[in-house]
Amino acid sequence: MSTTQPWGRTAAGTPLRVRDQAREAAALIAFSAATASAIALGLLLLTYLGSQG
Repeated sequence: MSTTQPWGRTAAGTPLRVRDQAREAAALIAFSAATASAIALGLLLLTYLGSQG
C-alpha cells in the first residue's frame, strides 16, 4: 500500500474540480497521442530504411 500523496493535495485538502480533472485528462490524451504518433513514425522510418538496403 502506497503512502505517497498526490502533488499539491493533502488528506484534508479539497478534491479536484471537474475542470482540473478535464485539464489533466486532456493533457494525458495529448501526451498519449504524441507518443503513439512518434512511435508509429519511428517504425515507419525503420521499415523504409530497412527496405532500402
